[in-house]
Amino acid sequence: MTRIPGADGVGDVPPRIPSQSAAESGPHRTELEAGLSDELASVVSAARRRALRDGDRQIDTAHLLHSLLESDQGVRAVFDGAPQVARLLGYLVQRSIGYGLRWQSAVEDSGAVPVVVEAGWSPVAAGAMEGACARAGLRGEARARCLDLLAAIVADPQARAVEVLRRAGADARVLLPRIESALRNECADEQADGSAGRSAGGYRTVPGAESSR
Repeated sequence: MTRIPGADGVGDVPPRIPSQSAAESGPHRTELEAGLSDELASVVSAARRRALRDGDRQIDTAHLLHSLLESDQGVRAVFDGAPQVARLLGYLVQRSIGYGLRWQSAVEDSGAVPVVVEAGWSPVAAGAMEGACARAGLRGEARARCLDLLAAIVADPQARAVEVLRRAGADARVLLPRIESALRNECADEQADGSAGRSAGGYRTVPGAESSR
């Protein structure tokens, strides 16, 4: 039994890392991605396309971080301004050199889950995806948000994305409480908007009602 990184309070759950066989990867991937918001599903699709385009053997947390930064304003907002985001993106687009060359011959594995060597998800990235869904479940939400995935990624010190964060001067230990705060604010804003919408919709004017009186 292993704990999902960063999903405090969920308890021990069995690892559900996608098998890379043709028979098993499809159903599990469909089940996992059904638990993502539309925005996060789009991020994951972009990360998959990037990994395929770059010829990488797996989708890892650096691919996910890259897509999160490009796609979601709420993710960018937890960092220390545009210069830090630009530094992060600068490192991420250069993954074909330097540290990225080491990644091409190694699996992103924290040691907490079985190593997966075929094309597909890295063990750490798969764990982060499940961690994101677990975080959403703790709030009673059916689908994980982009910030849920970012939180799950930065909670694992072995993630490649965390190495990129360190290089760009972003401290994962500082980021995590910021992400949690941003999530609370995001959820509160949506609840307030929903309440306002329900109140406004309580009295509806039927078109033509005034003229029929």
